[in-house]
Amino acid sequence: MSLIKYIAIAALVLFALVLALIGILSVTHDTPVRSVIAEGDRDGPPAINDSLFARSIELFTGTHIDPGNSVQILLDGNGTYPQLWKDLSSAQRTITVQMYYSQPGAVADTLAKYLIERAQHKVRVLLLLDAFGSQPLKPEWIKRLRASGVEVVWLRPLRWYNLQKAAQRSHVRVVVVDGRIGYTGGFGLADYWLGDGHHKDQWRESNVRFEGPTVAALQATFAAGWAEATGELLTGDMFFPKSAFASMGDVKAGLMHTIPSNGSTPAERFLALSIAGARKTLYITNSYFVPGENFLQLLLAAAKRGVDVRVITVSKETDVKTTWYAGRTYYEKLLEGGVKVYEYQPTMMHAKSMVVDGLWSYIGSMNFDNRSLSFNDESLLVALDSTVGAQMDSIFADDIKYSKEIKLDEFRKRPISSKILEWGAQKLRRVL
Repeated sequence: MSLIKYIAIAALVLFALVLALIGILSVTHDTPVRSVIAEGDRDGPPAINDSLFARSIELFTGTHIDPGNSVQILLDGNGTYPQLWKDLSSAQRTITVQMYYSQPGAVADTLAKYLIERAQHKVRVLLLLDAFGSQPLKPEWIKRLRASGVEVVWLRPLRWYNLQKAAQRSHVRVVVVDGRIGYTGGFGLADYWLGDGHHKDQWRESNVRFEGPTVAALQATFAAGWAEATGELLTGDMFFPKSAFASMGDVKAGLMHTIPSNGSTPAERFLALSIAGARKTLYITNSYFVPGENFLQLLLAAAKRGVDVRVITVSKETDVKTTWYAGRTYYEKLLEGGVKVYEYQPTMMHAKSMVVDGLWSYIGSMNFDNRSLSFNDESLLVALDSTVGAQMDSIFADDIKYSKEIKLDEFRKRPISSKILEWGAQKLRRVL
């Protein structure tokens, strides 16, 4: 037997051992919910405006929806970072920050400036970074923060003995100031999040700033990650001040922290209930829209019962072409079923949001793909409020102005090369 054959056999054996160690199901897990039923109820699953809907969300996802919140939608870098820097500079007791994606640049350096300044004024500053998404940060940047008193910790560094967790990343975004002000969304520490979302290399993003009882749930999301990374569970008035539970507005809201699990996941159940609850409108904005067959059928079912279903997703300006190609394999069936699909043209559409019947909304880190639904930790601010819903409808309508509607006849004429790329990408959709 030649040396090449020995090497090939050894490589196959090694590959088999790696798959056995990781567990093949851990990298191919799919979302199993195919339908939402309400046995004996002629009206079907609870509508968004039915009191049972909010209760169902709590029961099926563990997300508590509480009154007394104020919610401020922040668009793109121009609408997010100035307010964020202002809030960070006002911190008196604690700052907790958890980020998925980070890279060197002006945004990372500005965050460092404010964290260092507050740490030097005796504020306890905790920074939790996903070891996969934030690895581009330079060691010197980390050292400077630590030398100034900022506690920097890496979450889920990859080791030989935890390869089974390689696919499970923390995609969560958290900023909490003094336990009173919370931020989440899709933003991170990279300079393409700067700008107005209408120009190339200025990503279109949706984030949210909120105050009230729901901030404690965001702090608990951070605390769960911090405990996993350090063994230290954060409690007490320092991080959960009693004053933060007071009413700060009139919005009913909750913070959903989704985590991987066997079988159906909270993220999957959340989306399924939200789609099934739609009666008039269902507007989805998502950077990585790869619904899979089960969610495709749920969307088509909504359109069939008369819901105006629309999706805004990325165009060729995407940062991950494979995911874009995989998502486009669902366009024909969606368009045939009455769902309208738009691709955002100026730049990367990175927002992850949805608004249903102008009443039920979410903004957060969760993509409409198998990775977010099955593998990632995610954070979403959900709101059951007509004022927030009206704002979300307005933002969606404005984004359509910058988007190209995909027409069925034209889409069918795309080149064979595109169809081949789409077919190949779709075969990888569970792990994209």
